[in-house]
This record gives sequence, C-alpha cells and structure tokens, in this order.
Amino acid sequence: MNATINITELSNFDLDFEERDAKVFASREKKVVVCQLLSDYVPIDNFKNIFLKISEIIKQGGYEKFIFDKRSLRAFHQPSMEWYFLHWKNEMLEFGVNQHRKILPPEKWFEKMVMIAKEQILKNNPNNVIEKLDIKYCNSIEEAIAE
Repeated sequence: MNATINITELSNFDLDFEERDAKVFASREKKVVVCQLLSDYVPIDNFKNIFLKISEIIKQGGYEKFIFDKRSLRAFHQPSMEWYFLHWKNEMLEFGVNQHRKILPPEKWFEKMVMIAKEQILKNNPNNVIEKLDIKYCNSIEEAIAE
C-alpha cells in the first residue's frame, strides 16, 4: 500500500529520482529534500543505496531540512534505522542538514517500535549527534515542510 502525496504538498519541488522503493524530491528554494518510501519493507542494501543517492543531492549544497515519509512501511528494520541514525544523519549534518522531519505509518505499534529503537540507539551510542539536530514527527509532508 503506497501513501500518495498530495500534489500541492510538493509544488516547487523537483523529482530527483524514483525507483521501486522510493521517490525523492528536492527544492533548493525551500532548502528541503523529501524521501517518500513506496514499499512496505525496504531491504537494507536498497535502503542504503537510496540514502547514498540522497547524499549526493545534499552534498550539492543549500539544503537544511530532510523529510522522511515512512507511511508505506509495515515492517521495522532495526539495522537500517541504526545506519540511518548513526551514520547517514551524522554525515548530512556536515553538509548543513540539521532539521529532520519524520512521517510515520498510522499504526501505533510502529511508532512504539521507533521510540524503543531510538532509546536503544541513544543508550548504546552516547556520542551521537542528536543534540545537534532538530527532529520532529509530523502527520503530512505539508506539515513537515512548514515545521
């Protein structure tokens, strides 16, 4: 099941790339990159490849906010989230991306899994960059852009 994006949510955004598991949009004007996952589960190799492509967009400069739309997910994969949280976010901070907005699936169990995993990551990795990041959870891309 794919969550669809309201076309007005991404007006002034360019579709940078699309593949089976994700669509990625960017707006230099708004200084925002949006990743919308399209699959209910994304294998870690695909996940990393998507985010390495996003890294190349961000490294071009001028971006401050990353919106991660995970509404299509129905499986939580801890190793992917650890890599994203500990490695990818840390590297993107070096390129100016310090605002992270997340849109979770509506299922409460998914949100609970995210919070448990986040606590564990923070506990096991006290030298993480979370204090340097502005992280918020939102209900829509439109809200995430505005936040």
